[in-house]
Amino acid sequence: MMGTSGKSEDIIILSDEEDDKDTSCLIVEVEAVKKTVGVLPVSPQDEDLVVTFSRRPDVLPHARYDCPIHLFMPTDCERTAPMANNQLICDQCFCYVCDKLASLCEMWCCSGECHCNSHNKSDFWNGVRNTALLGDLQRFNLTLSEVDHRLRNADAMLQSFRAKLSALFSSITLDQAMLPDYNMNQQDLSSRYGPVVECVTQFLNKADKQNSRAAAIMHLGAAEEFMRHFQVLGFMGSSSAATTSETIITLLHRVISSVQRRIVMGDITPLFLQKLQTFYQNRICFPADMRQLKNSLTIRPWQDVLLVSVLKGQNVLGFRKDKGKKDVLLETISVVLLRTELLQLQSRYRELCRYLRVVLTDNVTLYQHIQDLIPFFKCKLGEFGSALESLFPPVNPPASRFTPAIFLLFLRIFETATAPRLTVSQLEQLCFSEASWEPIKDAVPLKRSELVKFALKAQRCSLSVYSDPECWASLLKVVCSPHGSPTALPIPSQQFLYESRDAVIDQLNQQGYNIQISRCFLRTYPDQALLLLVTGALGVRILQGSFSPALPVLNAYKDNLWAFQWLCDGMTSSQDRLHSFLKEITQKPSNTPDIINLQLNMEVINVLISDEQSSTAETCLELEASGPDPGPDRSVCVVCAHGAHEISWSLISSKVSFRGSALKSHLDDLAC
Repeated sequence: MMGTSGKSEDIIILSDEEDDKDTSCLIVEVEAVKKTVGVLPVSPQDEDLVVTFSRRPDVLPHARYDCPIHLFMPTDCERTAPMANNQLICDQCFCYVCDKLASLCEMWCCSGECHCNSHNKSDFWNGVRNTALLGDLQRFNLTLSEVDHRLRNADAMLQSFRAKLSALFSSITLDQAMLPDYNMNQQDLSSRYGPVVECVTQFLNKADKQNSRAAAIMHLGAAEEFMRHFQVLGFMGSSSAATTSETIITLLHRVISSVQRRIVMGDITPLFLQKLQTFYQNRICFPADMRQLKNSLTIRPWQDVLLVSVLKGQNVLGFRKDKGKKDVLLETISVVLLRTELLQLQSRYRELCRYLRVVLTDNVTLYQHIQDLIPFFKCKLGEFGSALESLFPPVNPPASRFTPAIFLLFLRIFETATAPRLTVSQLEQLCFSEASWEPIKDAVPLKRSELVKFALKAQRCSLSVYSDPECWASLLKVVCSPHGSPTALPIPSQQFLYESRDAVIDQLNQQGYNIQISRCFLRTYPDQALLLLVTGALGVRILQGSFSPALPVLNAYKDNLWAFQWLCDGMTSSQDRLHSFLKEITQKPSNTPDIINLQLNMEVINVLISDEQSSTAETCLELEASGPDPGPDRSVCVVCAHGAHEISWSLISSKVSFRGSALKSHLDDLAC
């Protein structure tokens, strides 16, 4: 019971108990509390706000089961008739199966289909939807989120190809029943299967023009189709097994090669790749003799844990333990070539070197060709020291497979710190003459002493480099002038020239590829010492056998005639080889009429004189020359049977007659 008197508010609570002495009765006094309601002041802006128009919000396109106007009753797989009011639609209702306006769906209320009952919570209706929207792409286990307009276009072309190919094989089946293969010669068999091969080839050509995902889908879909048809022909007792097998292998190898390139070079995700691999292994029927091709698309994605660890340098062994199993980086040579190509295009040379060191493959010969490129890739990184180490390992050095052209290429790289801009898979491809050369970032050219050591090591590794005169001439050009200067080297003292013979022999007698040039040898005349070291090595080469053509080597000495004379003096122990070498110099090849050209090097005149000390010559040689007269006070290098000597031009001009208009005004009065 509650009572109030006056302004006081007393609440009396009566207990339900009948005991008067019960103390559970409480009297609560309530004080009145004044509540203040906050009222916001009216601002002038609010007084200016006037609502002039209002409308209901727009209803966006939606599936029927999400319609805000008509209630939807979900069922699992009801197709016979509409459930409740599921057939009712608004203007924005879409068919979940057809993915178009419900008003345009032909199966909306059709008995046996009834798309009006479809919804996304039913596995049955999801399957119907995927079949309708994905078409043949459903065989690849793709989802709608993975399908774009390119894949839909690929699916359309694949369906058209399937119909055309089926018609061709149907005609072949009829012909085979009328005229069995054993009654046909090879030309008739080729004529029978020619249209099929042409049809498949044309379709694969179209597929090659698509992006990575669409091209892979089209190639694999085509492979499934022609493999199935060829197998049916085999079951029918075709006796042309060799012909069909060769045709299948040719087409299948093209498919495999193309899909491998898309997987490695394209933007295919690991999940999409897994679906391609599953389709290839489960949907394509391989004959018994082609079972080894079944794992051709088992390729690691770039995100693979082992591959990533190898590329980053975290794994230098090429294998790892995965749940107790050994995971080895083993890839086919075709995949190795593709990864090598892509890493070059991306200028990821360091990662490429790491990969090539540890990967295992199925073709040792081709793999060796790729590994030989590791020194070149290190050069592209500007790491010349590491590149030299890679060229000359103790076992199977890449330099042992040098050709003269490859040697000259590396010599140019080390000397100029530039490199050709190429994507290659073997050393020979580096010698492409039209390749553009570009500076190597942060690279410093090698010192000339290091260049000489590289050249001498390469000559020991490769007999073709050691025997080639052009390689010797190029090396001599490197050491015949001060760095960055076209002038000749100063002539060292006679004592140095004498003592350097033993020093050069000591340097050249070092065994193996670990050639070291003594600091003492380079202390007094460092540039001249390197020139004499190369000259001494050249002398050893000349004494070992025929050396032709020899004239480029002589021209390489430029103004350093003292070094060439030092070379000839050092070969006096073998007069036969010395005379043969000098004869090579003085002979003019018939196919190179300008090989003796005084305009290129007026101080080096190749003249054969019977006795350079006599005042008259018994035998003289006519030379074709062009260029200015060096003058009576100049000396030239005269090569004769006794060696090389410096003789004044006035003495030469009195003993030699020249043919050539450039010197005619000076030599008309000269006669032999």
